[in-house]
Amino acid sequence: MDSSVLPVIETALLQVAASQGLETARDRLEQMSPQCGFGELGTCCRTCYMGPCRIDPFGDGPQTGICGLTPDAMVARNLLRDTVGGTASHVGHARHVLLTLRDTLKGKAPYQIRGEAKALALAKTFGVPTEGRTVQAICQDLVDIALEDFGRQDDEQPNNWLSHRAPKTEQALWKKLGLMYSNPHNEIETAMHATSMGNDADPMSMMLRVLKMSLIDGWTGLALCVDLQDILFGIPEISVTEAAVGVLEKNSVNIAAHGHNPVLSEKILEWSEKLEAEALAAGADSINVVGVCCTGNELSMRHGIKLASHNSQTELVLATGAVDAMVVDIQCIWPQLAQVAKCFDTAFITTDAMVRIPDALHIPFEPAHADDSARQIVQQAINAFRRRKGKPVNIPQLKSQAVAGLSVEAIIGLLGKLDAADPLRPVLDHVANGNIFGFVGVVGCSSIKFRDNAMTEEMVKHLLRHNVLVLTTGCTAHICAQDGLMTSEATRQYCGDGLKSVLEVLGRAAGLDGPLPPVWHMGACVDNSRIVDLMVALADRLGIPVGQLPAVGSAPELVQEKAISIGGSFLALGVSCHIAPAPKVLGGPMVTRLLTEDLKELTGAVVRVELKPREAAEWMIAHIGEKRAALGL
Repeated sequence: MDSSVLPVIETALLQVAASQGLETARDRLEQMSPQCGFGELGTCCRTCYMGPCRIDPFGDGPQTGICGLTPDAMVARNLLRDTVGGTASHVGHARHVLLTLRDTLKGKAPYQIRGEAKALALAKTFGVPTEGRTVQAICQDLVDIALEDFGRQDDEQPNNWLSHRAPKTEQALWKKLGLMYSNPHNEIETAMHATSMGNDADPMSMMLRVLKMSLIDGWTGLALCVDLQDILFGIPEISVTEAAVGVLEKNSVNIAAHGHNPVLSEKILEWSEKLEAEALAAGADSINVVGVCCTGNELSMRHGIKLASHNSQTELVLATGAVDAMVVDIQCIWPQLAQVAKCFDTAFITTDAMVRIPDALHIPFEPAHADDSARQIVQQAINAFRRRKGKPVNIPQLKSQAVAGLSVEAIIGLLGKLDAADPLRPVLDHVANGNIFGFVGVVGCSSIKFRDNAMTEEMVKHLLRHNVLVLTTGCTAHICAQDGLMTSEATRQYCGDGLKSVLEVLGRAAGLDGPLPPVWHMGACVDNSRIVDLMVALADRLGIPVGQLPAVGSAPELVQEKAISIGGSFLALGVSCHIAPAPKVLGGPMVTRLLTEDLKELTGAVVRVELKPREAAEWMIAHIGEKRAALGL
């Protein structure tokens, strides 16, 4: 192991945990190793109770399941179920935000429309009249259009958000492949039915369902969710914040907002401001709301809230003893957090009916009573501070500045300062002359399997040296922010001369003291739709399909089912993806070949597995080079 690339912040936090005698996820991984090889290859089936069945990939043992299921059908079925899980997570999030907006318009939820510009832009996309109408009336029409997608019971009309928001060229291909859809819930149900025992056994049929499910994730999950969150909470604008454990404050009430849904975290922030006087009366300097995981990204994008940790650091930041309350909503919440919180008198608070964890304090949170719940949560944090006051804490003084808030609208606004009539032209000119060699969307979680070699950080730095602009979301955004990759200094230190010159111009246009950072923080994992929207805008400006752009997607530290469905949405657009570790398909040779080779004939994209950062970056650079050559660049 090369100790020179060990992430400094992880190392410091692990030392804090060790000093407290705490077992961490790394300890549990070591106890679990070696992990099940059948499971890693995808050749393990637990769908029915004749099993579990496992297929020997080396040919010495069973070659089918008890029912006769082949290895390729087994891995395809498992992959489809993973994709359904990821898609259901994002579609469920989107529907919750949709119902919150509906209830807000009816006066049943205490929120307001802060993103009028987004509502007007979407009205234009969907043909909703705006002349002489209130923004509330316009939003009601948009809500009705979205609700129709969840209630339609035939396939004659395609999903509204897909058919109006996705690029038309790609829609024609999807229709040819049978991937267009109407009601997302019906498709989720059908996919689960098809993968139950005794149904679909054709691996190609199931792999096409993987792509369809990924489209649902991309357009009814990600795009719908982000569009409506922007209406409710405002379109993110460029802001400067800080990242890493050092954002915790010894003498403040530290509230860590963790999860994915800003419907909760926006109210936590609001009530933290309202109850500031109560915190001061308890002897605190302030209430310090910090972001964890994706809801941290949401708060950072819109309010400049500081980022405390990514998902694999959550138990470690609790070990500092300085977190007074960790409040969670949905997704990426480790059950172990409640046990660690007990060691430090931290109020660990769950809020969603889907996320009930033993030993957690559960305060139900729904939009209709959002203010009451948020008040209770903040008061619990203040009470925890009273208990903590005077006790020792151990906060590693490590943090980095970070620029966030780079929504597509913010990027277009910035580029408009260079060319108001054609904002995308400066970027495309620099792509043409090679100053910007290409684009990589680096997305997903952080995995303790890849933290010791700083997989994400080292891969990104190698891309930057070759003038590749990096767009990031989710916990990879936390990783990059903590490593200082969202600063002007990172542009000076890591970028090739071409990319550096472009970012210097953009930094001046943005009013920064130096160049724009080389890694653009575009939001939470649902905000991968912003990366897609930017690619669609560039492709549309050039008059080419999205898949012809010099662009690649990467999930360098795969953890969640959601990363599978997000990656599939990129592949359906024709955008190739790097991934590490390998998806659980290597036990199926036909499925492996489809993803790594034959998919190119269907959508123009392929999947590449590379476990080392430099090799991963080198493949992406070579792939972008092929795309440039095809465009005559």
